[in-house]
Amino acid sequence: METIAPDTEKLRELDDEERRAWNEYYDDLQDLTGNEYERVELESWDTLQGELRRIEHSRQLLSASSSPPSG
Repeated sequence: METIAPDTEKLRELDDEERRAWNEYYDDLQDLTGNEYERVELESWDTLQGELRRIEHSRQLLSASSSPPSG
């Protein structure tokens, strides 16, 4: 039971990080139009995708470390 609470807390932190990443993406694009929107959107999307990959990798590592050993 000791590992469940820290894992749950870490998952919540990762969820918060994911929300922050999406919010930053939307904030970057707010009030932009035309060419400026196009330019910033491409950069922001790349940044967002990198953050989402990092967060997903952290989730996978957490899941792997909390799985019981097989065999």
